[in-house]
Amino acid sequence: MGSAHSVPAEMRELADRTGFTSEQIEHLHRRFKQLSQDQLTIRKENFDSIPDLEFNPIRGKIVHAFFDKRNLRQESDGLVDEINFEDFLTIMSYFRPIEMNMDEEQLDRFRKEKLKFLFHMYDSDHDGKITLQEYRNVVEELLSGNPHLEKESARSIADGAMMEAASICVGQMGPDQVYEGITFEDFLKMWQGIDIETKMHVRFLNMETIAHCY
Repeated sequence: MGSAHSVPAEMRELADRTGFTSEQIEHLHRRFKQLSQDQLTIRKENFDSIPDLEFNPIRGKIVHAFFDKRNLRQESDGLVDEINFEDFLTIMSYFRPIEMNMDEEQLDRFRKEKLKFLFHMYDSDHDGKITLQEYRNVVEELLSGNPHLEKESARSIADGAMMEAASICVGQMGPDQVYEGITFEDFLKMWQGIDIETKMHVRFLNMETIAHCY
């Protein structure tokens, strides 16, 4: 993380940027080194060593999110091939738990950042909206571990959820009106009143676990 003399200043800068404490940053740095096998960057294949992700039905989307330039707060679009420790911290900050001393403005910003990250996981073609097919793909992946649920049933669930989203976000639609997809503003409406703050978090103290997205 830098030379012995630069670490304190660098640590403060990372803490200010990500909201993590110095202890959390040190812990995540050890985790980063473990995942990268002491290299300076992490690639997608490094995530194969995380046991909890192995059986996660949306494992691919979670790993993909770490390399999405939108989540790395880069102005350009697309994916990067590898991430350094600062990138890793940026992504992990989306999973940071709520802090009791946050005011209403901070809580609102914190919530929107988490929901933007989640929105990007659904919006796989990066066009700014979640289409019916994208929503179907996520629902099918989430339900893929259920051996008693057929693909058509998963698709029906996704279609019903998309119709509900349209009714929430657009209201009564005409017979010829087509709902093109869920924008981020629509997504915020759908998640209103749902406790996303405690459902997207990271277990800092468990070196075998990295991220949990429910």
